[in-house]
Parts: sequence; structure tokens; C-alpha cells
Amino acid sequence: MKLDEAKQQFILNWGVLGTQWGINRTMAQIHALLLVSPAPLSTDEIMAQLQISRGNTNMNVRELMDWGIVEKVLKPGDRKEFFVADKDIWKVAMRIIKERKRREVEPILNALSQLKDIDAEKGDKDVKQFIDTISQIQKFADQASKGVDGLVKMDEHWFTGTLLKIFK
Repeated sequence: MKLDEAKQQFILNWGVLGTQWGINRTMAQIHALLLVSPAPLSTDEIMAQLQISRGNTNMNVRELMDWGIVEKVLKPGDRKEFFVADKDIWKVAMRIIKERKRREVEPILNALSQLKDIDAEKGDKDVKQFIDTISQIQKFADQASKGVDGLVKMDEHWFTGTLLKIFK
């Protein structure tokens, strides 16, 4: 298999994988393209390589930047914007985990805590059953949130420990 063919296959597969993770295929394909590109790419280069519109490219690149896994770079003497993906897949995974927690887990935890504050007559079995169910879901979501926090902290401590060893 030639390099260009392998890159194309990777981009297509990363796009399919992205849809399984809950992001759109084009966003995942742009990320994949930037991951395997040795140099930053302009919007025009992304559009040409993936055969997508400027609007689609701009919208998805901005979203990738919001996730913190792609950044804009400027080249001296060039007015175009160029984009590059972080190549450290561990850092990318940690950023995605943190962002998904912020976007998905934290809002559900807030909603669940509000749902338990309902008005009802004392002794109402339906209310008790509802509150018990919500409490169990909240407990599970809290544990998941703490697990994510632990994973992120473990990674941060590992990085700090490794960095300190290097400078000793």
C-alpha cells in the first residue's frame, strides 16, 4: 500500500470511528487529515483533500479548536490561516475526555440534582420511587465523573512526575 492510499484509508476509518463516538464524520476526517499531515494545512488544502465545502470546513475546524485538539498557526508572510492537530494521542484523548465530561456529564448531574426537588404529599409511593431512581442514576453519574477526574489527575501526576525526573 502506498503512503497516500494508507493516509486516505486512515482518514476514512477515523471518520467512521468518530461517528461511533458521537461526532460527525467530517469533523473526525478533518482531525485525521491534520493528524497525519506533516505540516499545517490551510482551509483550502483541507477542502481540496477531503472534497468538502468551505463552510463545512470552517465550522468543523472551529469545533475541533473548541475541543482543544486543533490549533491555528500563522506562517510569516502568508495571510491564510493554517491548522495543525496535536500529534500526542494521549494528550488528545485526555482533552476529549475532559471536554466530554464538561459537555455531557456535568449538565446531567445538574439536571438530576434539580429533579429530586419535587413537591409531593408525604408518603406518596410514586414520588419516593421517582426520587430513588433519580438518586441511583445520580450516584452512578457521580462515580463516573469521579472516575474521569481520577484518570485525568493520574495523567497529570504522571506527567509532572516524569517532568521532575527529567530535570533532576
